[in-house]
Amino acid sequence: MGWEPLVALLTIILVFYALSRNLASTDVLLMGAATLLMSLSVVSDRFPDPRDFAAAFGNEGLLTVAALFVVSAGLTETGAIAMIAERIMGRPTSVAAAQARVMLPVAGMSAFLNNTPVVAMFMPVISEWSRKIGVSPSKLFIPLSYAAVLGGTCTLIGTSTNLVVQGLMIQAQRVDPGMPVLGMWTLTPVGVVVALAGIGFVLLVSPRLLPERKTSASNGTEGREYTVEMRVEPHSAVDGKSIEAAGLRQLPGAYLAAIERDGKRMVAVGPEEVLRGNDQLMFVGLVDSVVELQRVRGLAPATSQVDKLTSPRPTRRLVEAVVSDGCPIVGMTIREGEFRSRYNAVVIAVHRNGERIDAKIGDIVLRAGDTLLLETHRRFLRAQRNNRDFYLVSDVPGSTPRRHDKAWIALGILTVTVTAMAFERYTHVSVFNAALLAAGAMGITGCLSAEQARHSIDWQTLVAIGAALGIGKAMETTGLAGISAGWTVGWLEPFGPAAVLAGIYVLTLVFTEILTNNAAAALAFPIAHAASNDLGLNFLPFGVAIAIAASAGFATPMGYQTHLMVYGAGGYKFSDYLRVGVPLDLIVMLVTVTMIPWLFPF
Repeated sequence: MGWEPLVALLTIILVFYALSRNLASTDVLLMGAATLLMSLSVVSDRFPDPRDFAAAFGNEGLLTVAALFVVSAGLTETGAIAMIAERIMGRPTSVAAAQARVMLPVAGMSAFLNNTPVVAMFMPVISEWSRKIGVSPSKLFIPLSYAAVLGGTCTLIGTSTNLVVQGLMIQAQRVDPGMPVLGMWTLTPVGVVVALAGIGFVLLVSPRLLPERKTSASNGTEGREYTVEMRVEPHSAVDGKSIEAAGLRQLPGAYLAAIERDGKRMVAVGPEEVLRGNDQLMFVGLVDSVVELQRVRGLAPATSQVDKLTSPRPTRRLVEAVVSDGCPIVGMTIREGEFRSRYNAVVIAVHRNGERIDAKIGDIVLRAGDTLLLETHRRFLRAQRNNRDFYLVSDVPGSTPRRHDKAWIALGILTVTVTAMAFERYTHVSVFNAALLAAGAMGITGCLSAEQARHSIDWQTLVAIGAALGIGKAMETTGLAGISAGWTVGWLEPFGPAAVLAGIYVLTLVFTEILTNNAAAALAFPIAHAASNDLGLNFLPFGVAIAIAASAGFATPMGYQTHLMVYGAGGYKFSDYLRVGVPLDLIVMLVTVTMIPWLFPF
């Protein structure tokens, strides 16, 4: 054995160590390791050269993941996901029922959408919902992540890991014409059983094993409290519903203070009160709550001034501005000062040193120091940031209004895309091509803007995938993969192909728990390929095992990016993942290695 595989092995060990100590982010560490191995091509041709490294970022699976981020953003920006969620989640009466309401639909969606964006879309929905039903978020966020991962094992497009494995198999066909390729439903027989077993186990044990903790977001921290008026749009989703059925009773960080109907104000209204079109609802709450109210289907700002702004509503955003003592309309009402005409922005709420202002927006007399919550456009920030009329001007993140009128269009695009992917053999449209067409359709139909599409792409995830593919290539070219495969085959060959398969699964799972899912797939693939070639076996069983094992790492937060996403949101500790994740790892492994030889002969 030359020095090249030793250097590759040492590099991977150092990456594992750095990740376990959180010395840097995953993408930075993987990119650094890949760059080092590529740079060594100057002294040895056994290391991948820059062309090989660049080719890793052109991997079809990686590019498909990028396109699916845009598709998922279209579903988010139109409110399509929230529309589905509010219909299926309801008001459960127990923790286990709440977890089931989360896990089953999330697993179903994750089978057809990349699971990372699905978790990102559901996190704010579940955070708000958990407060409404009185269940700690820590009881729901780990089940959310686990359900997304389990659902992602059911189809080719459910997770980036499956697409990465498929991309590696397509690349390997160039030198190995007999290499099979994962299809849309190849993983389904195993994945569905794995998902059902995993969800059943989590529902059985997690209500007792998961902690009940408050997160930093739920500790009641003080913030600016606004009074904002919203109007019930006639014939909308909330017209004719009770306050409770419309989801407006126990709002996180806000409450419904009064309803004005036909010129009469009703205060202390009960949850059974039925809303009517053109009702004026007065809410009191923090700015994040106001943002969520802006996104409720069927509610619109009560002020008619919003309709007079020149820019289309989906391109607007919320901005906070603090009035200075030099503002020319201090001492005047908002209406008298012609605020909209002067600044091309509409005041939708006012905060004044903890004082509740019980008046119509247009009748409020402005004072220096008032904080105004405005609906306006991006140009306002540039134009007014240095204006002496305001002490401070700041954007409210994530406050772009939802495009609810496009929700069914987005769902239609998703349906057509999944159908095209499912019948790839007949449509001759590849998964990558279908994903690109869907992303383009989201933009063309106005489901999201070009800016939102650009921001939707998780570049950190894509860089980590590309770098991991580069490291996997180095394992192959230096001979480290062949050596590892030789050891695996040597130890397990006497026990038969199923034992070798189990060994590959365990190796991939260890990589997943220590590193990340996509890196694990990229590193395990060359080892499994070499092992199957040495034994003269069909590679498909190994490809399926790698795809599932690289996703199904539940015992550590590093096992999958969605576990890291919910780590802080749920207020978890490392041990919380171990308690539920270790037995879940074993259950999934047992189901997988038992079913694969039966379904995919060697």
